[in-house]
Amino acid sequence: MFNKKYTIVKNEEVIPGHRLMCLNAPEIASRAAPGQFLHLRCGDGQDPILRRPLSIHFADRGRVYILYRIAGRGTSRLALMARGDIVDVMGPLGRGFTLPAPGERVAVVGGGIGAAPLFFLLKKIGKIYGKKKDMVRVFLGASTLAMVPGAAQIRKMGFPLDIAADDGSGDFKGTVVDMFRKEAKNLALDRVYACGPPPMIRALAGAVGPDPAVEVSVEERMGCGVGACLSCACKVRAGEGEGFGYARVCTDGPVFDLRKLVL
Repeated sequence: MFNKKYTIVKNEEVIPGHRLMCLNAPEIASRAAPGQFLHLRCGDGQDPILRRPLSIHFADRGRVYILYRIAGRGTSRLALMARGDIVDVMGPLGRGFTLPAPGERVAVVGGGIGAAPLFFLLKKIGKIYGKKKDMVRVFLGASTLAMVPGAAQIRKMGFPLDIAADDGSGDFKGTVVDMFRKEAKNLALDRVYACGPPPMIRALAGAVGPDPAVEVSVEERMGCGVGACLSCACKVRAGEGEGFGYARVCTDGPVFDLRKLVL
């Protein structure tokens, strides 16, 4: 884990209310794994006092990309930063996704800005699967087709992609989990990866069935990002018949086995 100041290469709006920030951060880029996150200070002063945890969208050739939604004071401050500005960064942090073995049938499910960390995962999966990308299905969802991030880039990678939109502007009218449930029964999946808001993760838990391994990236408010403050605790199953315990999303996650979470 590094804690350094890095230069912004770009910080551009890609869809309404969402920006793509690129940092010249070679140390982080060389060690980052899909599913990990960065902890960014959003200004020079003490307002806001806490850093913001943002998923790594992609990392390559010394640069790290963050796709984020402007949702509050911290991300609004980040959105004002421009090329050449300096940002204080901790990372890469957290536990990432377990990559699939060649030949496994895989589904990747993302809801809204939850698609952000899945892009890096798909890049890694693409290298594993080569020309056999038809063994991987990608399901993304949002309120409308225009709010689905990264769809064109994912199709460019060669993955079959289905998009659910609440308003019917995508391939499926409804939620991404409803679309996944409809399609998954014919896919004989070995592994599922997902990221999205808590209601989506809860719905997915009822849709995946007992067979595939399922890993999900959990969204939670964080303080320190390194496991000390315990503000990001989530409930996990302690074991067969043993009730539940707590895990720290920042260090034990943010990626968890879905079946170990108490939702």
